Amino acid sequence: MLKRLDKIRFRGQKRDDFLDLAESPNGSDNECSDDILLRTKPSLKTQDTEELGDPAGSGALTMAAAFQDFQRSESDRLNEMKGHLEIALLEKHFLQEELRKLREETNVEKMKEELERERGKRLDLELRMNEVLKSRCVMERVRGTMYKDKPPQGETLYLRAWRWLYDRVGVYIEDFRFVPEENTVEAEEPLSAKRLTENMRRLKRGARPVTNFMRNLSALSNWHSVYTSAISFIIYMNAAWHGWAIPMFLFLAILRLSLNYLIAKGWRIQWSIVPDITDPIDDLTVSEKFQLVLDVAQKAQNLFGKMADVLEKIKNLFMWVQPEITQKLYISLWVAFLSSCILPFKLVGFMIGLYAGIKFFIIDFLFKSCPKLRDKYDTPHIDWNNLPTDPQLKERTNATMSRRIQPVVARGSLATVPCGVNLDGDSARIHSTKKGAFHEIFNVSENERPLPVCENGWRCCLINRDRKMPTDYIRNGMLYVTENYLCFESSSSKSASSKKNKVIKLVDITDIQKYKVLSVLPGSGMGISIATPSTQKPLVFGAMIHRDEAFEAIFTQYMKIITTSRPPSGSPEL
Repeated sequence: MLKRLDKIRFRGQKRDDFLDLAESPNGSDNECSDDILLRTKPSLKTQDTEELGDPAGSGALTMAAAFQDFQRSESDRLNEMKGHLEIALLEKHFLQEELRKLREETNVEKMKEELERERGKRLDLELRMNEVLKSRCVMERVRGTMYKDKPPQGETLYLRAWRWLYDRVGVYIEDFRFVPEENTVEAEEPLSAKRLTENMRRLKRGARPVTNFMRNLSALSNWHSVYTSAISFIIYMNAAWHGWAIPMFLFLAILRLSLNYLIAKGWRIQWSIVPDITDPIDDLTVSEKFQLVLDVAQKAQNLFGKMADVLEKIKNLFMWVQPEITQKLYISLWVAFLSSCILPFKLVGFMIGLYAGIKFFIIDFLFKSCPKLRDKYDTPHIDWNNLPTDPQLKERTNATMSRRIQPVVARGSLATVPCGVNLDGDSARIHSTKKGAFHEIFNVSENERPLPVCENGWRCCLINRDRKMPTDYIRNGMLYVTENYLCFESSSSKSASSKKNKVIKLVDITDIQKYKVLSVLPGSGMGISIATPSTQKPLVFGAMIHRDEAFEAIFTQYMKIITTSRPPSGSPEL
């Protein structure tokens, strides 16, 4: 770009004969024209003198030469002005491009943040420098007073002691300087199936020592090895009787660390009641990897569910949600508090140690071996199982509200029944759906209601292979089974009794099977195939998470209907 500007700037016949506009940027067009006219005037004067000196000369030739010179100077001036104009335009374009690049490259907000950060660092450094300078000034004053005219003996010892203390401790005082903590936000990784599987494997490997320890304790309590459990019981009870329970546990921890050191050095030592289980690591196929991801997701779901149940039970225990259970805990805490205040500590430790040994080796073994005995007399186990979780509390609240509404409906006051509530005549139980009453949505009798196993329905998608349109081929919705019907409620239906809903009589079903929608996927599938005389190809209810539960419920009710209406030989084959 710069080379092109130079070429344009110096083009023309004679650059020195004209006025350089780059050297006089403040000059206007009139000033340039006046300059040129002033330069041409001397030539005209010489021509006039020549005409006066030579009267016989031709005046026409002189005028023609002057006019040609004027035209030449005018064209040169125009070319010069055109060149400068092009240079100005190109320089403007070049500067605009540079400005745009600078704006893109520099982020103002980022520069401001960096500037504020640097200012903070500068202030911090200035404070530190001031403190260092102050300490140096103090030391210099101390040294000056020490060596100035020999102060008294007591003051000299004091200053020497102060200098010695500063030399020994002054360096460490700087370590106790308070520095404001910087809030750093960690970047979160995006969701990845590979990363999830790897983290679950790492968690499993990291928790393996803990799980092995718990398995050994369980085997010791269950008397998996009679000799080992008997020896452990005798040693523990003897230690608890003499008050050596805590030293025994500390000695076992030291022994375990010593064995781990020998194992790390290459020794082969097996100190476990139950043999360790190692998972083989082989090259997996694509389907096996997919199944592994599904297993990992299922384990994570179950693990989170168990943790949520435990935390919710503990919360409800301390919040008096179940008053009779919390009352037992309250009384137990008072008894423990008074015992710790009245009884000596040695006696309390002795009682706790004896109870723990008998509970671990004898009572737990009896309760695990005899479940009926545990269900009757194991009070902590019974109370823990009776503690409700938050979903169970919600179900209890809904059931209580249903019982409150029930007498109003039973008296025949149908106007008080909310929209979308259906009353079952046999059990006087109210069932509601999102879009209206159950019998109105599927055009069935009022006695028909979902079975208890599918009261909330199974989420699935209906695949009608007789249809060709994509909107009719697959529909998402909920599947219900009643005493006589199989009902599918489409989620895309905008009103009750929509044509998108599907109702199938259980008597009309000719075949029912477990179905696998995609054969390339591992496992037995997540669908149910149902054949009826009205369809050429069987209907498929796919993407069912609880497929086996739904299949058992549908098939059981189907067989019940078939045995009451048809001969047993007419039952379908699985």
